[in-house]
Amino acid sequence: MLLSLASLLAVFAVIQLYHPEIRNTTGTAEIQAPSNVKSIFKRACYDCHSNETDLRWFDEIAPVYWQVAAHVSAGREGLNFSNWQKMPPGEQKAKLWEAVNQIQADAMPLKSYAFVHPSAKVSASDLAILKAYLMSIVPVNKLQDTAKLSALSAQVNSPKGLPDHVLPALNGVPYFSDYKNWQVISTTERFDNGTLRVIFGNDIAVNAVRENKMRPWPKGSILAKAAWDQQEDKAGFIRTGAFKQVEFMIKDEEKYVSTKGWGFARYKTMKLVPYGKTALFATECINCHRPQKDEDFVFTQPIKY
Repeated sequence: MLLSLASLLAVFAVIQLYHPEIRNTTGTAEIQAPSNVKSIFKRACYDCHSNETDLRWFDEIAPVYWQVAAHVSAGREGLNFSNWQKMPPGEQKAKLWEAVNQIQADAMPLKSYAFVHPSAKVSASDLAILKAYLMSIVPVNKLQDTAKLSALSAQVNSPKGLPDHVLPALNGVPYFSDYKNWQVISTTERFDNGTLRVIFGNDIAVNAVRENKMRPWPKGSILAKAAWDQQEDKAGFIRTGAFKQVEFMIKDEEKYVSTKGWGFARYKTMKLVPYGKTALFATECINCHRPQKDEDFVFTQPIKY
């Protein structure tokens, strides 16, 4: 008995030697927000999503520390409040929209983290403060917005149009040029960046909608989400403006195991430039979709006729 206990203590002591470094740095690019908003982020998010990780004594003990280090690495990669000012304004709004949605869906903070760090829990009043801040910085539609009108005019009058050949995304997901001929299964809007979106489905996806077999979606389902500027005309009606991008989700549980069975791709502007610097961009996509786990990671549910 004593020998077994001694062996366990020896193993416990040895594993403490493996201690991946979590670097904390100071910088000048931290998010600038009202004090009540920033205090919520600091309390609930900063340990994993900033360069100011505050480890408690129990976080330092292996093997718990290994999980903490992994969470911090992944968290900083997806969203780092310490590097906020380095992101373009549009990306800042998108990240804030994602963060608020993750909190509202109870996906963040991670339940395992909040269990041992109860101060990180976000209350209903905290969430209301974050929502109000998000709404205060989103773009407001302007009647006959000249910038949007110019962007639309440039696209309409461009002699080039869409390119004949489009490179696949870095994870191999191709551009499906015929998506515009697929059936529309839903529409949505992103108030954080002022876009209107139409979701198309290929035949397999449409049949899944008809038969209510979307949890999970069948292999081969492809969803395409095309986005345009929201443009307000003289009468105050919201219409589609300049084309912004198209995103694809392809269901194949064997091929896309690391991203929960979905292959992701995004093609930006009329040049249809594939999004991402490496194939790991898809990790960013699935992390955003995690709150929709019960809907097979799909945000916008089809309209059923």
